[in-house]
Amino acid sequence: MQITAFLGVAHIHTPGFVSTINKREDVSCKYVYDHESERAQKRADELSAQVADIDTILGDPEVTSVVICSETRHHLELVTKAAQAGKNIFVEKPLATSEEEASLMEAEIKKAGVEFQTGFFMRGSAANIFIKREIEAGNLGTVTRMRYTNCHQGALAGWFDSEWKWIADKNEAGGGGFADLGAHALDIVLWCLVPTCGEVKKTCATLGSATHRYGDIDEWGAGLVTFESGAVAIVEAGWVDPKYSAPIEVHGTRGQILVQGNKVFYYSELVEGADGGEWTDLPAGTPHAFSLFWDKVAGNEVPLVTVEEASRESRVMADLYASA
Repeated sequence: MQITAFLGVAHIHTPGFVSTINKREDVSCKYVYDHESERAQKRADELSAQVADIDTILGDPEVTSVVICSETRHHLELVTKAAQAGKNIFVEKPLATSEEEASLMEAEIKKAGVEFQTGFFMRGSAANIFIKREIEAGNLGTVTRMRYTNCHQGALAGWFDSEWKWIADKNEAGGGGFADLGAHALDIVLWCLVPTCGEVKKTCATLGSATHRYGDIDEWGAGLVTFESGAVAIVEAGWVDPKYSAPIEVHGTRGQILVQGNKVFYYSELVEGADGGEWTDLPAGTPHAFSLFWDKVAGNEVPLVTVEEASRESRVMADLYASA
């Protein structure tokens, strides 16, 4: 039985993580910490756990891992202390709000040699796995462009009016809708393109607010990311899209992929049958990033987000905000 603890329970995904732990037979939560005592007690009751302080949690040898779901501005302190205590770490995305903090946490986690995972669950999508596979197989030729959009109606629907209001507070979260949902979109772009197109060379972005429901924080944004090969990616994200999901596009000199809703359309001069119509021969998806963390800690060989990848996303996002 793996014994874990929560360091912070502010994140909007916390209820889902609590449910996952309660359903697993191989994980038990012993403690919950949060700087807001009422919030800590609520989640502790749901987990049949104790409310405790950070030192108690990290000093308990039974606790082999921690789940960090605090406001993003607390990540540096909590991740650093957990790594130095030798605890395996799941930390919600984004890892950091600045290049400096991302690099500091990356260094501490590498030094500690602990297992690391973050909440980039969109890597588990069959379509995203397919895109990465076909790019790396060379079946699109030279990749020139990629476009990835991740939006919902959070600001329109008032999702951050009460319990989750810190997510729309730049001092707590580091950014608004572009940082929040753009973290996922940017992760997929970097995951798919860096191995083939090289590191990011330059960025530019624009940010905006449509409703001003949460003051002057950005509700949406668009960024342009240029890689060493010359390939470019457009990353779009925000909280003000009422219904439709924008298509995902990847363009190469010998092939293209378009994802519209649940359908994948594929053209490749190098793949038999890839004539531009719907493509259904997709790889299997993978479990949620949170579930993969527990599988890995249990000793199974499963794909996790590396700390280098999480740090890279935070650094590139910080550059995008600086350019806006």
